Amino acid sequence: MAAKESSFDIVSNVDFSEVTNAIQIAMKEIQTRYDFKGSKSDISLDKEELVLVSDDEYKLDQVKDVLFSKLIKRGVPVKNLDYGKVEKASGGTVRQRAKLVQGIDKENAKKINTLIKNSGLKVKSQLQDDQIRVTAKSRDDLQKIIQAVKEADLTVDVQFVNYR
Repeated sequence: MAAKESSFDIVSNVDFSEVTNAIQIAMKEIQTRYDFKGSKSDISLDKEELVLVSDDEYKLDQVKDVLFSKLIKRGVPVKNLDYGKVEKASGGTVRQRAKLVQGIDKENAKKINTLIKNSGLKVKSQLQDDQIRVTAKSRDDLQKIIQAVKEADLTVDVQFVNYR
């Protein structure tokens, strides 16, 4: 009888309920801060995109800083924010959209698979949609892969789920 294989999935997910909470907390702070008094600053969620609005680019950066700190506190991976260009909006304000990236894109999947192949461990990896399933007979090898992937320079934040 063959030894049972262990596996886990490498995913990149954003918890949108935590994003909503972070936006609410950030907006409360912006509304009470003296340096934002009379400012037309706003943060909203449009499907899977954050929409940030403020008086000018300087204030927009401050709005981003407030939001970032709240997202980090709530465990939302800020690495998964993909910012668009700053554009002029109505009423003399500026707007910037930030897409919340879900799943592992082809480029990062390729990096992870190469990393696994080059590890020299008896581990198999398989891309499934926007996640990667990693299997091995040795749980120690799986732990080493998790450590290696955590240290890899990826453009998205990854989580390890379904470990069995």
